[in-house]
Amino acid sequence: MTKLTGILLMSTAFCAVVAVSPARAELDVAKLKASIETSLEADYPKLEALYKDIHAHPEVAFQEVKTAAKLAAEMRALGFEVTEKIGKTGLVAIYKNGDGPTILVRTELDALPMEEKTGLPYASHDKADWNGQETFVDHSCGHDIHMASWVGTAKTLIGLKDRWHGTLMFIAQPAEETVSGAKAMIADGLFTRFKKPDFGFALHDGPFAYGTLSYRTGIGSSNSDSLDLTFHGRGGHGAAPQRTVDPVMIAARFIVDVQSVISREKDPTEFGVFSIGAIHAGTAHNIIPDQVVLRGTIRTFRPEVRAKMLAGIERTAKAAAAMSGAPEPDISFTEGAKAVVNDTGVVETAAKVLKVAFGDKIGTSPPVTASEDFSEFIDAGVPSMFFNIGVYEPERVAAAFNGTGPQLPPNHSPQFAPVPKPTIETGVEAMTLAVLSAFDQYARGK
Repeated sequence: MTKLTGILLMSTAFCAVVAVSPARAELDVAKLKASIETSLEADYPKLEALYKDIHAHPEVAFQEVKTAAKLAAEMRALGFEVTEKIGKTGLVAIYKNGDGPTILVRTELDALPMEEKTGLPYASHDKADWNGQETFVDHSCGHDIHMASWVGTAKTLIGLKDRWHGTLMFIAQPAEETVSGAKAMIADGLFTRFKKPDFGFALHDGPFAYGTLSYRTGIGSSNSDSLDLTFHGRGGHGAAPQRTVDPVMIAARFIVDVQSVISREKDPTEFGVFSIGAIHAGTAHNIIPDQVVLRGTIRTFRPEVRAKMLAGIERTAKAAAAMSGAPEPDISFTEGAKAVVNDTGVVETAAKVLKVAFGDKIGTSPPVTASEDFSEFIDAGVPSMFFNIGVYEPERVAAAFNGTGPQLPPNHSPQFAPVPKPTIETGVEAMTLAVLSAFDQYARGK
């Protein structure tokens, strides 16, 4: 049985149990929403202060020691039992509230090795060592918003513990940006030292209107693979290319020709993209180098498309070298994150509640082409829902959409600057209701 099949069977069984369960009163979503908003009104100033502190002092993958310590302190203060240093710098916070399912809620800890250029009063000026070089660090993917929402959700659920029974498993995962933190936590015994959750949830912010949510059933993000490719040639004088085997020419041919794998070999109705992100060659104007190094990323949704693209890229690289009579290139693919596949039962249950709470501010969206290692938890057997929240003023978003205003900085931009309020409040409210929906559905099926 494949992992995906297992997840789908679990979801089917879950739904089947619910279908024959005794009648149980529907969740009073309006009342719950009011309770959450009351709680948030009191808690928000502390959550925003936490957000701004984390934003100003970001840490890169597997170096999130201070960030993890801050979250650990917050969770202990709420009554969670916290275990640190899971998967190097990750943490697991457990709160037991009687018999019931275990529900995982994940946040990420890490930031990106880049300079922030937002000009915010709480902008990051911190630096870190990254691959042997000093670099600025910036929470330009919004993980700081996620962390504040994560703590706020924990606080809100504790305040509503008379409404649910079971176990909360809040995990703070390192190294999402390098898609290696989830694997590290699982390898360190996440689901053997602790009970494997029955359901899981995670959110991600993005450059659309704050107060809005989007979700999808099934595939939600892409598979990612990295390419390291070295073309070898014979160096020499730029004025006498006939005495060389020019690897720059080989690399240039490859970069152009490889796109035919996308346009002519891949089914045009299936998603797949290959982008070169780095080229390193040569030292001077008049020297033809003896090698060129390329680095790129491959993104796909489906395994069969991934296999076709990897094979086509390798074949094209070898052919480009052979056309110039060069040695065979060095080709290395590194597998990154698998596609996030949202569970139908979990999504439908949560969406029903979220639609009542958010009305026309929630809707479905197509899969995102970026990658996300929350998939590791799903593939380990945790039926889950991954959804998105917006970060910018609706007026700015509308202006960018209709062309009357500038385009909005996306995630990973040095200008990415979420509006904390009400973005964090939306994250807390949506995640709290999603978790409560799963507790309620489970109780209906008992």
